[in-house]
Amino acid sequence: QVQLVESGGGLVQAGGSLRLSCAASRSLFSFNAMAWYRQAPGEQRELVAIISIGGITNYADFVKGRFAISRDNAKNTVYLQMNSLKPEDTAMYYCNARSSWLVGGEVWGQGTLVTVSS
Repeated sequence: QVQLVESGGGLVQAGGSLRLSCAASRSLFSFNAMAWYRQAPGEQRELVAIISIGGITNYADFVKGRFAISRDNAKNTVYLQMNSLKPEDTAMYYCNARSSWLVGGEVWGQGTLVTVSS
């Protein structure tokens, strides 16, 4: 069974930075892509950033230029560097791994809470 464990969330002032980590229980090469999603209270879960097995990245428009997704294959860990944080970035952030061999094609972490104060 695959496990994803997120960490790094917390309370930060607007304009500040945080780095989220997602540690996978197996090699990142097991997955076609890794992604970060977020869900604010009362809102739907939305894609924030995604990185392919080859390192190609893509971002939601609302984080372009502020967030950066990266991966450390040796540590089986994916990161989300978040800069210039805004109060509207407040949400639970979830790590997601995708592959055809996974049940349902994907697996989720438990989430880490990011709160940005104004």
